[in-house]
Amino acid sequence: MTDDNILSISETARDKIIEIRDQEPGDEEYALLVEVTGIRGAQFAYELSFVPLDDCEASDHIDLHGDLAVAVPDKDVESLRGASLNLTAQGLAMDNPNTPSPAIGGETIGELTGPLAEQVAQVLAGHVNPAIAGHGGAAELVGVEDSDVYLRLLGGCQGCGLAAVTLRQGIERILRDAIPEIGQVIDVTDHASGSNPYYESAKK
Repeated sequence: MTDDNILSISETARDKIIEIRDQEPGDEEYALLVEVTGIRGAQFAYELSFVPLDDCEASDHIDLHGDLAVAVPDKDVESLRGASLNLTAQGLAMDNPNTPSPAIGGETIGELTGPLAEQVAQVLAGHVNPAIAGHGGAAELVGVEDSDVYLRLLGGCQGCGLAAVTLRQGIERILRDAIPEIGQVIDVTDHASGSNPYYESAKK
């Protein structure tokens, strides 16, 4: 990390991201794009994706972490300054000392009623899928067993090398904020059949 970098990335996280990046098709040089996509509860929500470095906006801040370029949109620089990306037993995780201003406030989901499966379906339809639709993705409920929730990722999320991050940092956080009593959130997507296969399970 250089003094000008917005984010810090642990060595193990960097190695994992590079490993996933190197599965991207073609010979283009890819950057990890880190965006703030909204607010969930008292924390920011994030989206991580790979984009060709040549396609980054001129206003994006480019962090250099050895062989890894990280692009941060100008609008998100102050929200992400000083944050760190680490590799945990559950996958990549963002540790951010910055929190949304109370004056902004997050989107409230409201009171949910009905069986657990019905509540999960309501949150997916009303809050999760609109948040990831911009990246061509969607999530569908496969089933609920006891308190565990089984999801399948569709569209742009299927086969995405950062699907596990999308699940943990975005989808799971939204579900847990809305329905604290859920157990594990388990990805049953066949990522091997996606356009950019990623063979690691997103299960805990």
